[in-house]
Amino acid sequence: MTETFSISPRLFGPLGFFAGLMVLLAIVGKVPISYNVRNLLVRWRITLMTALAFTLVVALMTVMLAFVNGMYRLTLGSGQPGNVVVLADGATDELFSNLGYRDTSDVERHPGVLRDDKERPLASWEVYIVVNQPIPNAGDGKRKRRFLQVRGLDDPARAGAVHNLPLHPGGSWFSAAGVQPLRGDVGGEQAIQAVLGEGIARELGKDQGRDSLHVGEFFEVGPRKWVVVGILQSSGSTFDSEIWAKRQIVGPMFGKENYTTVVLRTADATAARETAQDLTANFKKSAVQAQVETDYYEKLNTTNQQFLGAIIVVAIIMAVGGVFGVMNTMFAAISQRTRDIGVMRIIGFARWQILVSFFLESLLIALVGGLLGCAIGSLANGWTASSIISGGQGGGKSVVLKLIVDADILLTGLLFSLGMGCVGGFIPALSAMRLRPLEAVR
Repeated sequence: MTETFSISPRLFGPLGFFAGLMVLLAIVGKVPISYNVRNLLVRWRITLMTALAFTLVVALMTVMLAFVNGMYRLTLGSGQPGNVVVLADGATDELFSNLGYRDTSDVERHPGVLRDDKERPLASWEVYIVVNQPIPNAGDGKRKRRFLQVRGLDDPARAGAVHNLPLHPGGSWFSAAGVQPLRGDVGGEQAIQAVLGEGIARELGKDQGRDSLHVGEFFEVGPRKWVVVGILQSSGSTFDSEIWAKRQIVGPMFGKENYTTVVLRTADATAARETAQDLTANFKKSAVQAQVETDYYEKLNTTNQQFLGAIIVVAIIMAVGGVFGVMNTMFAAISQRTRDIGVMRIIGFARWQILVSFFLESLLIALVGGLLGCAIGSLANGWTASSIISGGQGGGKSVVLKLIVDADILLTGLLFSLGMGCVGGFIPALSAMRLRPLEAVR
């Protein structure tokens, strides 16, 4: 899936402001741009070091924002607007839900639930399990264990239809038995059949020195061997990090006998909201908590907000360093060009034109450093990373996500760099403006 770069309208204002400011400074300042550029080139070592400070700040911020952006895209791409997630009343996450089938089986008979061509309700009965797995052949200094998400299903084909997750060509859903002979001998050891998300297939493939696991290949989880029978087309969703298998096998294996989740397919977002409200308020057989699937995954963005808050704090700290770097560079430039400033004042340049000249130089340094930082940060687009998304009340999901660098992030980094240049260049420019011409040329 290719990423399309679109610019948020909210960035047009700041972008237009800085573009207009630089053009206006160049026009009204009456100091040739070539003069400013020549001075920056003469002091190229100091200029380069300052620009690299901007580059480092912007590149790091771009990568961090790409991480958060990838997490947001992941949660937004996971829920279907027409789906309803049913959990036990009071459960904040699938991990803590416990649904007895006898008490809750009637939820799939709600009139808002669609039916397939065999008149069966489009309902997926599931058990969600998190397994702590040792990582085989983990090197020194690397993590030794990982959290695997296993989703036990009764009917994988129906679950795929409900979640709108088809299989890649060449794969199949696991069988009614959910197992197959490990070595071809019917009476021998049985391997658990599994359908993998694309992301977890890549992660498990790395354990065996390959780019990804493919259909027919084996891996180990818990005390059993597993065999891949299919790969989900799950890119861009939390299901990308899941292993699907037969509920009657994985539930007892990992200590969960009951269901944790029921996902119901309705006609559209309006029907899903009405069905969720009705089930929560009026289902009498057992207390349940039903919510639209997109709302459920939206609540998992609490972790994203925490990451974003941490990034803002780190960005402010880095910005302070960048501002002092610009101030140091511009003060050094003033001390080296005191005579130039005196001559410019004597031949008729006003104080405010001196201010404009030095202020424009700081913006040029910030612009170059920001562009380089954006270019380096954009290389992170498509990188993969592991993280946990959570609603902030425990639980959550361990996911494999892709970092996404879009136009908004690049422009944010550039605007951030120009903002540092403005703050860091203004005080030195004021200092240059205050120099007296006769004292300066002595």
